[in-house]
Amino acid sequence: MSVEFLSDEWFAKVKEIRDAAGDVSAPAALADLVINITVNGDGGEKALSLVGGMIEEGHRDEAPTTLILPADLAKRIFIEGDQSAGMQGFMSGQIRIEGDMSKLMALQSAQPTDDQKQLMKQIQDITA
Repeated sequence: MSVEFLSDEWFAKVKEIRDAAGDVSAPAALADLVINITVNGDGGEKALSLVGGMIEEGHRDEAPTTLILPADLAKRIFIEGDQSAGMQGFMSGQIRIEGDMSKLMALQSAQPTDDQKQLMKQIQDITA
């Protein structure tokens, strides 16, 4: 069963999947990385964060950087794993960055672990 990306039900399902996965290792470059993400969509703004390479609901006070982008682009980057979409979105002005831009460099160079790949596949499978 697929659920709408960034809906309350989607966040609940993602939490279930993450809880069932247990400890998921992250690449060293992402282990301590915290980035806030504000996604703009039809339902207004949605606050989420990338913590240790994993998406969580809500912003984190300790995040030095915030990405602001449209929902379709967020889905391509964070769910479909389309890294080129991130660079294209930035170059075309669809992605705005507030705060410490250097923190984003870790996202470009880090390769997901096998654990993360398996987890992301499960999240892709439930995302509409």
